[in-house]
Amino acid sequence: MFNESLKLSNGVTVPQLALGTWLIDDGIVADAVRSAIEIGYRHIDTAQAYGNERGVGEGVRTCGIPRDQIFVTSKVAAENKDYESAADGIDETLRKTGFDYLDMMIIHSPQPWVEVNQSDNRYVEGNREAWRALEDAYKAGKLRAIGVSNFLKEDVDSLWEVAEIKPMVNQVLCHISNTPLDLIGYCQSKGIVMEAYSPVAHGEAMKIQAIAEMAKKYGVSVPQLCIRYDIQLGMIVLPKTANPDHMRSNAEVDFEISSEDMEILKHVETIKDYGAHSFFPVFGGKL
Repeated sequence: MFNESLKLSNGVTVPQLALGTWLIDDGIVADAVRSAIEIGYRHIDTAQAYGNERGVGEGVRTCGIPRDQIFVTSKVAAENKDYESAADGIDETLRKTGFDYLDMMIIHSPQPWVEVNQSDNRYVEGNREAWRALEDAYKAGKLRAIGVSNFLKEDVDSLWEVAEIKPMVNQVLCHISNTPLDLIGYCQSKGIVMEAYSPVAHGEAMKIQAIAEMAKKYGVSVPQLCIRYDIQLGMIVLPKTANPDHMRSNAEVDFEISSEDMEILKHVETIKDYGAHSFFPVFGGKL
C-alpha cells in the first residue's frame, strides 16, 4: 500500500496511506512517527490543535529518511479566522516542527470547535482570510499544497468564488456507516482530492455486526476492511495509532472489495453516537 499515491491539482503527489497523530501525546509521538516511517509510511498528518507538532517534526527529522521523501500535513487552528492569526500560525508550525516547509497545510474546520454542530455561522469571511494566508504562504514556498478540512459544499463554494488558488484537498470524517457520498462526489468533480480521517470511527465500527461479517468474508480485520473501503472511494486515508503492530496491520490492505460489497457497505446503518467523540462535524448530503 505504501506505493499508492494520489496527485493533487498542482501536480504534487501525496502518499495515499498516512499516519494520523490525533491524541498521540507530544512526548511519545516522535517514537510513533519514527516507527511508522521505518515500517514504510511516508505521509504523516498532524495539526496545531493536536499539540504535537514539535514531536512530529522531531520524529521526521531524526528518522534517517530524507525530509523530501516524507509528506507532512498540518492544519491551521479552527479558531484562526483572520489573516494575521492564520499567517502567524503557519510560521509557528514551521518553527515547532523545525521544517523549512510543510508539504500541506489545511484549514482545520470552517467553524471554531466550540461552534461545530452548534451554530449556523459558517465564517465565510474568516475562512476567506485564513485561505488568503495559506495562499501567501504557498506562494512564498512555505507550503507545497493547501486545502481544507470538514468543509461542506456551501463552505467549499464560498471559498471557491474568491480563491486565487483553489483548495486541493478536503479532509473529512468518512468511514463505513458514515460516508458523505454527495460531498465526496462534488469535491472530486472539482478536482479536490478527498481525505478520510477516523476510518474506523474510533473503534465504533468494531461494534457493527454487518461490518464484522464483511471483514470475515474477506479474511481481514475490521480496521483493514474500513481502510480499504476509503481507499476504494479514491481517498487519502489517515488511520491513527501509536502501536507499530497496528501500523503494520493497517497497511496490509492489498485486497479488493467487490463493487457489490462496496454498495452494501455504503449503506450500512449510520452510527449515531460516537461517545466521547460526539463533536464530530455533521456532513451534508448522503450519509
